[in-house]
Amino acid sequence: MKTAILASVCSAALAQAAMAEKWDMPLAYPASNYHTENVVEFAACVKEATGGEIDIVAHPNGSLFGGADIKRAVQTGQVPIGERLLSAHANENPLFGVDSIPFLATSFEESGKLWDAAGPAVAEALDEQNLVLIYTVPWPPQGLYFKKEVNSVADMKGTKFRAYNAATSKIAELTGMAAVQIEAAEVPQAFATGVTESMMSSGATGFDSKLWESGVTNFYEVNAWLPRNAVLVNKDSYAALTDAQKAAFTDCGAKAEAAGLEKAIAYTTKTLEGLTANGVKVAPPSDQLKADLQAVGETMTSDWLAAAGDKGKAVIDAYKAK
Repeated sequence: MKTAILASVCSAALAQAAMAEKWDMPLAYPASNYHTENVVEFAACVKEATGGEIDIVAHPNGSLFGGADIKRAVQTGQVPIGERLLSAHANENPLFGVDSIPFLATSFEESGKLWDAAGPAVAEALDEQNLVLIYTVPWPPQGLYFKKEVNSVADMKGTKFRAYNAATSKIAELTGMAAVQIEAAEVPQAFATGVTESMMSSGATGFDSKLWESGVTNFYEVNAWLPRNAVLVNKDSYAALTDAQKAAFTDCGAKAEAAGLEKAIAYTTKTLEGLTANGVKVAPPSDQLKADLQAVGETMTSDWLAAAGDKGKAVIDAYKAK
């Protein structure tokens, strides 16, 4: 009798394991980054909510696909799910870069309002690319890293500058810097070897990359924008889910979005303190640098509105009305 019961239990366990569907999920950032930690919590939530039917396995730091390849991998079904910095694909659709318009939304509160206005249009654009948007989480406000003191745009000219999306490439162009395309996982080596000498990024990126070990001396809190990472699911893979499984993704996504925002706010303070503790001078920009960058921002806003057309204008109008 005991043997029969044990056999039945083992058979049920094996059947459940056989039903479990493994979803490999490429991520661009280290396991210690709050975005990655948030994804791991999201994956655990989905697994529990689906009774183990969907098992999302995170692959951090570009170990499965490099950052630049993640969106395409999900879009084409090479993997069912992934996380990507949306603004890196603004060349495909200007709406993907709405969160990187300089000085439009410069705080977590403003970033949230901008996403409330832009989210539906962005989700629609992603749907047209065979992608389902599950949730987004902002990065901390973007600042400027340099290996020297900088007090104006004139001081920036000729500096090798890391670009990671259309906005940062345009900033390099308008300030006379030399843009170099570098993914997040490559940042420490790029600074250490002199491939780049500066970048626009959050305190989180510099802290995670220990840029003080690579010669970085200054971080200017210009609070240019708060770009977002988006968790995306292949549309065909999503369609194959049951209604209950889709509900699990929606519910766990909402929890992850809220938890990720709290992590971002907390990590902002932690990382800026960490940079300071390790010898990086963290300071606001000089009045001249701030004025110079505001002029750059005005040019880029006009360019974005021209590229985004009526849909872009509708998003900005809705944001400003909030």
